[in-house]
Amino acid sequence: MAEKAKEEGNALVKKLLSNNLTWSVVAFILLIVICTIFQHDFLALSWNTNTGGLAGPLITMLQESARYLMIATGMTLVISTAGIDLSVGSVMAVAGAAAMQSLSNGVNVWVSILIALAVGLVIGCVNGALVSLLGLQPFITTLIMMLAGRGIAKVITSGENTDASAVAGNEPLRWIANGFILGIPANFVIAVVIVILVGLLCRKTAMGMMIEAVGINQEASRMTGIKPKKILFLVYAVSGFLAAIAGLFATASVMRVDVVKTGQDLEMYAILAVVIGGTSLLGGKFSLAGSAVGAVIIAMIRKTIITLGINAEATPAFFAVVVIVICVMQAPKIHNLGAAMKRKRALQAQAKAVAA
Repeated sequence: MAEKAKEEGNALVKKLLSNNLTWSVVAFILLIVICTIFQHDFLALSWNTNTGGLAGPLITMLQESARYLMIATGMTLVISTAGIDLSVGSVMAVAGAAAMQSLSNGVNVWVSILIALAVGLVIGCVNGALVSLLGLQPFITTLIMMLAGRGIAKVITSGENTDASAVAGNEPLRWIANGFILGIPANFVIAVVIVILVGLLCRKTAMGMMIEAVGINQEASRMTGIKPKKILFLVYAVSGFLAAIAGLFATASVMRVDVVKTGQDLEMYAILAVVIGGTSLLGGKFSLAGSAVGAVIIAMIRKTIITLGINAEATPAFFAVVVIVICVMQAPKIHNLGAAMKRKRALQAQAKAVAA
C-alpha cells in the first residue's frame, strides 16, 4: 500500500515537473522573490481611499498585465492555427486613437468605446480575409497591417497625440483602466473574465478542437468536415477585437493616445507570452491558461526591471535573458536530464552490486 502511494506520488511529481505551466509559475514566484529582496515592501498592500481599491507594486503590475492578457489570448488562437499576428500593437494604437478622437469630437463615451472595438474587429476581419480567403502568408499580411495601422492612427488623429482627459463624461472609460472591482483593478478583472469566457468557448465546445486541427494540418481537417477558412477568419477577427480592448486599457489609463508609442513592441510581448505559456509556434495544441500566466510574467519582468533600476539601454538585454532562462526551464531536454541522471546512478549502483 505504501509503495503504491509512493509510486502515485512520484507520478504526480513527474507530471507536474513536465508541465510548462508549473515552470511558468515557478518563474513568476522567483521574480517576486527577486523584487522583494530589492524592495522590501514589494508585497505590501494598502487601501487607497481615493481610488477605492488596493494599492501597491503588485496591484500596479496587475493593472499593466491586463493589456498583455488580451493580446496574448488573441495571439494564442492565431498561433495555434500555425499563423502569426504582428498587427496587434498597431491595432491597439488605432483603437485608442478612434476612442480618444471620438471623445474629443463630442461623441458619447459608450459610442466611442463601441467605435474603438468595431475598428479593431474590422482590422482583424481584414487580416482574416486576406489569410483565409486569398491565402496570403500570415506573417506578410499582418506585417503590412502593422505598418498600415500606425498610418491609420495618424490619419484619425491628424498626426497628433489626442488628449481626451479634459472631455466631460469620460468617467466610464477612465474607470475601465483605473477603477477597481472589490479592490482589484477593473481592467485586470475584465481581462480575466474575457480569458475565461474564451477558454470556455474553446474547451466546452468543439471550437478549440477545430482550431488545433487546423493548426496541425489544414487539409486533413478539411477532409474531416472542418472548414479551415472559417476558423482562420475567426481567430484573426478575435485577435483584432481583443487587441482593441487592450488599446482601450492602454489609452484610457491616461486618456491620451500616442500614435507612435501606444502598443509599440507589444506584438513581440504577446508572442513571448504565448511561447512562455507552452504553445508551439508550429501550431496545434494550445494553452490559454499558460498564455495568461505568460502575460502576467511579461508584466512582472517589466516590473522587475523597474524595481532593480536597470538602465533603459540594458532593459532589452535583461528582458531577453529572463525569457531565455524561462524557456530553458521549460525545455523537455532539461526535464529529462534529471531522469537520465537518476537512471545512470541506478545502473552504476547495480553494476557495483553485481561486482560485489
